[in-house]
Amino acid sequence: MPPALPQYLWMNGQLVPYQNATIHVSTAAAFYATNVFEGIRIYWNDDKQDAYAFRLQEHFMRWSESMKMMRFSVPYVPADLEEALREVIKGNNFKEDAHGYLVAYVDAEGLTSTEPVGVYLIFRRRGRLTDDGKGMHCCISSWVRTSDNAIPIRLKCGANYQNGRLASLQATVDGYDAPILLNSQGHVAEGSGASFFMVRKGEVITPPTTADILESITRVTLMQLFKEEMGLTVKEQEIDRTQVYVADEAFFCGSGYEVTPILSVDRFPVGNGQPGPITQEILQHYLRVVRGTTDKHAEWRTPIYQKVLVTA
Repeated sequence: MPPALPQYLWMNGQLVPYQNATIHVSTAAAFYATNVFEGIRIYWNDDKQDAYAFRLQEHFMRWSESMKMMRFSVPYVPADLEEALREVIKGNNFKEDAHGYLVAYVDAEGLTSTEPVGVYLIFRRRGRLTDDGKGMHCCISSWVRTSDNAIPIRLKCGANYQNGRLASLQATVDGYDAPILLNSQGHVAEGSGASFFMVRKGEVITPPTTADILESITRVTLMQLFKEEMGLTVKEQEIDRTQVYVADEAFFCGSGYEVTPILSVDRFPVGNGQPGPITQEILQHYLRVVRGTTDKHAEWRTPIYQKVLVTA
């Protein structure tokens, strides 16, 4: 079932009732998907009675970089956005896990319009993507990941996600849970909205950022946690399709996916067809960090309900 609708979202400087947050149908945002966005996770810590936004400043930075590529002006500084996020989480009285989006859009007509820029923050209650821990059955998609010289994937804009949408729809029709996209060079890129990792012969491998992938914040987080917590250095290299077929483990990661095991690809079981031990261990390290049940990397967690100084 989809998450319940929130009471309020934050839009252009104020809390707005959900049903009143509208954009005109003729705007570039509605007509051409002229927007950029960030997906942001909030994790509730029951012991500390606080919620934490994960790696908020990194999300703000990537959002600003996407706006630069789209030639948008940036109407708010990070401190404004941090306070806006607190306002919308507190306004909805979220004291559980939530997933939200920070969106900038062109609130004017025309394909080449860049002004004015509107901004909204919307969050919904949301637990883990695969609470049952069973993972996903995937396929190699016949749809190719768009390239940097066409519509760059490091640009996190709504229009980009039509590429992944086509792949996801086809995967569903063909009886799979999710697709894995290859890039124009025939190498593994990523999922429709998630980074890809695999384990083979004890090595953890992920495609490089030059493989037409999003510069994922979760991806770099896991690379650091693999080294710090498990003594494993992640190898960034091009991955062939058939390497995935003989992988011992594989998983997707992202703000929405967190760490989600991949159990099979094109009906080939990954390893023994169950979540692998390395995947399960890195998931636990990740969940401890994002939820704040460890003191490590407190700098990655922005408390929502505590009275703290706003980040400059």
